[in-house]
Amino acid sequence: MASAELQGKYQKLAQEYSKLRAQNQVLKKGVVDEQANSAALKEQLKMKDQSLRKLQQEMDSLTFRNLQLAKRVELLQDELALSEPRGKKNKKSGESSSQLSQEQKTVFDEDLQKKIEENERLHIQFFEADEQHKHVEAELRSRLATLETEAAQHQAVVDGLTRKYMETIEKLQNDKAKLEVKSQTLEKEAKECRLRTEECQLQLKNLHEDLSGRLEESLSIINEKVPFNDTKYSQYNALNVPLHNRRHQLKMRDIAGQALAFVQDLVTALLNFHTYTEQRIQIFPVDSAIDTISPLNQKFSQYLHENASYVRPLEEGMLHLFESITEDTVTVLETTVKLKTFSEHLTSYICFLRKILPYQLKSLEEECESSLCTSALRARNLELSQDMKKMTAVFEKLQTYIALLALPSTEPDGLLRANYSSVLTNVGAALHGFHDIMKDISKHYSQKATIEHELPTATQKLITTNDCILSSVVALTNGAGKIASFFSNNLDYFIASLSYGPKAASGFISPLSAECMLQYKKKAAAYMKSLRKPLLESVPYEEALANRRILLSSTESREGLAQQVQQSLEKISKLEQEKEHWMLEAQLAKIKLEKENQRIADKLKNTSSGQLVGLAQENAAVSNAAGQDEATAKAVSEPIQSTSLIGTLTRTSDSEVPDVESREDLIKNHYMARIVELTSQLQLADSKSVHFYAECRALSKRLALAEKSKEALTEEMKLASQNISRLQDELTTTKRSYEDQLSMMSDHLCSMNETLSKQREEIDTLKMSSKGNSKKNKSR
Repeated sequence: MASAELQGKYQKLAQEYSKLRAQNQVLKKGVVDEQANSAALKEQLKMKDQSLRKLQQEMDSLTFRNLQLAKRVELLQDELALSEPRGKKNKKSGESSSQLSQEQKTVFDEDLQKKIEENERLHIQFFEADEQHKHVEAELRSRLATLETEAAQHQAVVDGLTRKYMETIEKLQNDKAKLEVKSQTLEKEAKECRLRTEECQLQLKNLHEDLSGRLEESLSIINEKVPFNDTKYSQYNALNVPLHNRRHQLKMRDIAGQALAFVQDLVTALLNFHTYTEQRIQIFPVDSAIDTISPLNQKFSQYLHENASYVRPLEEGMLHLFESITEDTVTVLETTVKLKTFSEHLTSYICFLRKILPYQLKSLEEECESSLCTSALRARNLELSQDMKKMTAVFEKLQTYIALLALPSTEPDGLLRANYSSVLTNVGAALHGFHDIMKDISKHYSQKATIEHELPTATQKLITTNDCILSSVVALTNGAGKIASFFSNNLDYFIASLSYGPKAASGFISPLSAECMLQYKKKAAAYMKSLRKPLLESVPYEEALANRRILLSSTESREGLAQQVQQSLEKISKLEQEKEHWMLEAQLAKIKLEKENQRIADKLKNTSSGQLVGLAQENAAVSNAAGQDEATAKAVSEPIQSTSLIGTLTRTSDSEVPDVESREDLIKNHYMARIVELTSQLQLADSKSVHFYAECRALSKRLALAEKSKEALTEEMKLASQNISRLQDELTTTKRSYEDQLSMMSDHLCSMNETLSKQREEIDTLKMSSKGNSKKNKSR
């Protein structure tokens, strides 16, 4: 994404640079043309200056010559004035001199005349040259003004270009900084993306292995367990229960409920329309209360009186269809059996309309033939008769399409599945046509009612009946419009819901297969309901994770615990053996005691004196004590031989002989306490040794795991270092490419600045030259 944005920006900059370069070329051409024009103008100006100087010189020479001639003329006039009085005095004497002066005068006159003509010609030439100079000067000044304006425009263009170039340079610098920041962010994102890709590759590999294993397992199960593929054949696949779409069922039930409400409104409007039409026949054109109506109208009224038996079943059929659509069923055309009953009821109503249509047309003709009927009313009756024919035709068309839609639930070969959508579209078109016809009927009947209300013979009963018929027609129009809009709004859903059926099949094959499928669906739902049991309380996921961490981090591993259990079992077995041994010892001692008591009792029976009895009692007590001492010595000889308390006891028993019972209790308590103490010490030592052994094993396992993790981390460090080096190389290459591109752009900008500076200098020189020329022209 970032590389694409960079390429896009560079392409934009290159396009701008090419545009600026083209503009620069155009400006260069314009400057060169202006330079050529200025050079040509300079040459023309030089030529004009030279011609002007020549004319000025000629003018100066002519003025000088004119002055000379004027002076000469003045001298000649003075001489002539002086010679005239002399001639008067010397007429006689100066005839010869007068002839000479006359010749000179004629010569001077001719010369003067030539000079005057030449002077006039020079004046004319001077005037023409002056006018031409003024004209050329005006042209040059206008040209100079245009050149100055063009130079100002060029200067403004150059200033704008320089400003634009500076802005582009600043923009490029900002873009460079942004791109650098963006490159850094992109590098970070690239690192993260690489890590994610590696993780995703690992996950993909694991998933691929898992899915391949599952696929093999499922294929083996299918090959072993599945006897045949029931989706291969359409006859068997039609019996499979499709996935339950509760949303689809609720939507279909909602749509059916709306359709039921619209049909109920339509049925009510039809009942009112037929009933009020019957009442109107009894009133107009002949009132039945005053006179008998025609046999035709009587028959027509009799048929209209039976309208409820044909109209009410439509509502009942739609109600049965709505009740058949539940949440547990599968609603498609193959399973909507109740649509056939609705189609039959609609067919019976069409038969009713066909039966009453001729009578209705004849009744309208009879109204037209009555004397009360005007031409406007006759025209409305004709329009109504045409509308009634159209309404019957539309109902027949609608019944045909509904009968076609009911065929899949009864005769599967009657309608192909590919034609379902076209039939539904035609149903929508028929409903819209019914709505249009009802609008026409409402319009024409309202016009007819207004005309009849204006008749002088119109009664209040007729007016009320017409209003009721008009209201029922309006209700029919509204109901037809609602049904048409409702069907057109849900047409796409109807067409899309046709694909709702068995998996991997074109649809249900026959109504029988659809019925079997519904039975299987009910059985499956009952079975799933019987299998449903309340779930037992499970350990929360977080608690289970914590327990798992504790179990993994515990020092007592499974093997250590198993060894502890084994050792404890061995100890228990040893203790059981010792227990049995000591139980046998106790039984032997008890048997010995009983024998000794029996012997002493026999001795007591044999003796008769009291002393012997006392001696026997003492001997029995002594023997009992001795037997107990021997039994206790046997029982504890092994574990307490090393103790020091036995010696003290034996020594005290040798020195002092206490009572028999106290001595037995003392010995018994001493050995029991000693046994308990030693067993507790032994158990403590065993538990400590097992604990230390388990800790050692756990530490060794931790050490092995740490070494494995160390090796994995070293490998990851190597890969990370390689990635870092590779990314650094890529970063350096990208930086170099960016720097090269920026340097190229800076070089281009420098060259453009140089060309602009040259153009500025040329324009400044042009300005200076034009100012100098203007100053010269002004001075001239």
